[in-house]
Amino acid sequence: MDVQPIETRHFKALSHPMRHRLLFALGEKPATTSQLAAAFATRKGNIAHHLKVLLEADLVRPAGTQRVRGGVEQYYERVAQAVHLPSEHYAEHLPTAFRAIADELAAAREEPLLVLRYLRLSPDQAARITATLNEIAHETQDAGADHPRYGVLVGLFQPAATSNA
Repeated sequence: MDVQPIETRHFKALSHPMRHRLLFALGEKPATTSQLAAAFATRKGNIAHHLKVLLEADLVRPAGTQRVRGGVEQYYERVAQAVHLPSEHYAEHLPTAFRAIADELAAAREEPLLVLRYLRLSPDQAARITATLNEIAHETQDAGADHPRYGVLVGLFQPAATSNA
């Protein structure tokens, strides 16, 4: 699976939740500005602006054209299947990313599996869980276009504040 690490140059492009949502949508299949505007119930100009920012940051790319009613529409696709959100220098952008993820969860067709649990783990346990989550996120094969699409958000973190609870 191709994974795009988020770099400093991407931060501005990812400073708006709509851009995250566009990346989510373009992860399914290439789409035009018109298709994305219809999917998000917003103006084409709004989508075009956000796509331009994502294009300039190399997070999306052109993916062909199609003639439509005497004109030509450009398709866009995500550069990578997955985006790796590094913790270093990304903390200020997490609220925006999680706002976009919350919007996706709120619009989910079925009740999403979302669990936050704190565990006391040995370093070996933490390493095994990290390896398992990486395998799920990066090595699970796509079943193909005739199967339902699912979002996968994985994480393991050690809270900054620890307690005896």
